[in-house]
Amino acid sequence: MDIDDLEPRKRDDALAALIRQDLDPLSVSELDERIERLEAEIARTRAKRDGATKFRSAADSLFRK
Repeated sequence: MDIDDLEPRKRDDALAALIRQDLDPLSVSELDERIERLEAEIARTRAKRDGATKFRSAADSLFRK
């Protein structure tokens, strides 16, 4: 086990690294691919959020009765 595994990970590490990445060396096609991947991740995140919201709503309605 690595000692780093014992420390809590920051949730925004990947996002922070993504934001800091220099975009200047990327070609137009690489930028287009990056945009497509980011849009796919946004869609995945929204779907997860929507599912969690529906689950919470269903649980709330079940326990309110």
